[in-house]
Amino acid sequence: MEASKLGLYFEEFEVGGKIQHSLSKTIFESDDNFFSLLTMNHHPAHTNIDYASKNQHGRILVVGTLVFSLIVGMTVPDISGKAIANLGYEEIKHLAPVFIGDTLYAETTILSKRESQSKNDRGIVYVETIGRNQRDEEVISFRRNILVKKRG
Repeated sequence: MEASKLGLYFEEFEVGGKIQHSLSKTIFESDDNFFSLLTMNHHPAHTNIDYASKNQHGRILVVGTLVFSLIVGMTVPDISGKAIANLGYEEIKHLAPVFIGDTLYAETTILSKRESQSKNDRGIVYVETIGRNQRDEEVISFRRNILVKKRG
């Protein structure tokens, strides 16, 4: 029996390759409430049905940083399982609203990679991740640089 593999080594990332992440998550009201409390985001658009019903979307809007955190988490087994560090996130774009009951999925494209200039046991992989809902609508996108181990 083979043990599960967490992440890829630097050499295994192929520029232009796409990874359809196997993890997914339906967002429940408790997820949004807990995240709002935990992060001290008490905006009524995320916590007050009456307020939300009288505003743009007409219902509770899931906190954008929760959507971001979930999509990043979905990529961990494939993208950053062998990471030394996430070096930076950029171009985070909220493309469409996410609501209670939506199910999120993620796909990552490998944009580029380069060997570390200071240490020869690692490299930097640059990726773009897109999060989609159950209707295959893009709801979030972001790019990041990940410092990844090389093989042995």
